[in-house]
Amino acid sequence: MQFGTRAARRPAAPLDAARRGANHLPPLARPRPSDPRVLAERATRRARSPHARVEFVGAVPFGTLALHRYRLGNGLLVLSLADPATPLLSYHTWYRVGSRNELKGKTGLAHLFEHLMFNETRNLPAGEFDRRIEAAGGETNASTWTDWTQYHSELPATELTAIVALEAERMKNLVLREPQVRSEKEVVKNERRFRVDDDVEGAVGERLYAVALRGHPYGHPTIGWMKDIENFTTRDCARFYRTYYAPNNATLIAVGGFDEAELIALVQRHYGAIRPARLPEYRKVALRPQPRERHKVLRFATPTEKLTLAYRAPAFGEPDYAVLSLINELLFVGRSSRMYQRLVRKEQLATDVHAGIAPFIEPALFDLWVGLRPGRHVREALRSIDDELARMCNVRVSARDLARVKSRAELGFLLALETASGKAEQIGFYETVLGDAGQIFERLAHFRAVTADDVLRVARRVFDKQSRTRIEVLPKPGRRARREAEPEAQGAAE
Repeated sequence: MQFGTRAARRPAAPLDAARRGANHLPPLARPRPSDPRVLAERATRRARSPHARVEFVGAVPFGTLALHRYRLGNGLLVLSLADPATPLLSYHTWYRVGSRNELKGKTGLAHLFEHLMFNETRNLPAGEFDRRIEAAGGETNASTWTDWTQYHSELPATELTAIVALEAERMKNLVLREPQVRSEKEVVKNERRFRVDDDVEGAVGERLYAVALRGHPYGHPTIGWMKDIENFTTRDCARFYRTYYAPNNATLIAVGGFDEAELIALVQRHYGAIRPARLPEYRKVALRPQPRERHKVLRFATPTEKLTLAYRAPAFGEPDYAVLSLINELLFVGRSSRMYQRLVRKEQLATDVHAGIAPFIEPALFDLWVGLRPGRHVREALRSIDDELARMCNVRVSARDLARVKSRAELGFLLALETASGKAEQIGFYETVLGDAGQIFERLAHFRAVTADDVLRVARRVFDKQSRTRIEVLPKPGRRARREAEPEAQGAAE
């Protein structure tokens, strides 16, 4: 589960001209064409310290545009996609830190810190960051997951100077005081109660990861265990800030109608004096072998039975991830999918069936969820699911079905790149998870290259009953109980 601490403020629709109306937007920016190498050389000549030097790293074709990569002497990576066709600016900062970087007893710290970044800085009182963004006609938000934390703002392109200064300010001058930390801890505790403790699917999903990924950093929840949240100190937060919120652990992404020369000058001015941090080495943890299925039964005050399954899945960067994405489309996405047609329509076993693949740096899970109709039982659903998965492993998918899900996957991929905000998000994600934003369009080529033989091979690799985790949810009479399994699940994650 991805946690965005400011979900209530998230815009209902992308901020673009088609949806908001051109009459409410500033005139189109007219960026001056500039050679990025020349921009970098000029910036380096005016640098006042080695940290402020600017290097042009390279360019990547991005449709009809070009994504330019720059790096400051302090390690800050800047990805610029200037687009004169839009009057908007999407400005993202992606930090390479998430819940997998947390220590035992400190789970949820990355997520808590996302809250704290919207508080007081040395030069801005609490709430001023939001106020200035809103006064400029913009919107801002953030989210945290296992491998990253990202902050983004969508504004008119004329506000480039303001957003660069604001984001640099909180990277280098955040103020951490006991009252603010205590207040944000209460906010996160309430968020956890709402999203996990008092929500059946949230609670079961948390338990599923703890059991399936026992001993792995992905096994504990991004929002953190309640006991850990309660015990965070201001010193913990200050140490986390000094360690991870540094230019050499961040990527800036700017997409929109701005002047790239102005962008580089502003970034150099506001970020160039920030010193890099000594980053701790992260060592990947291999998943422990699982010789047999892991099975748990949980009871909640829910009117119907529910079932969730998890299979071990490839990392986002593996070629098989694209194949598994198409398998998921075939099985679970939309009303024409095999599982929906069988479980919901034909057999009328379920009211809800969905699945997803964790898009993580390291291998994780393909997990699915089935909410059953009143009077129907988990064993019935499991029998039908196993039958459909066996079919996927043994019967070649037709050329027509494979072409259909490829087209749908390609459409979803391209729609995600339709707006400035969508482009910036995908650039930041690919750069952070794969280390190369240029692989965005390679993923599209991977979808197109998938064959029916690939589908059979990957289905057989993933849908192994011995290495899966199964959790059954059975009704518990009476009031909805607070989840009893957290201490056991926490121990499993450790």
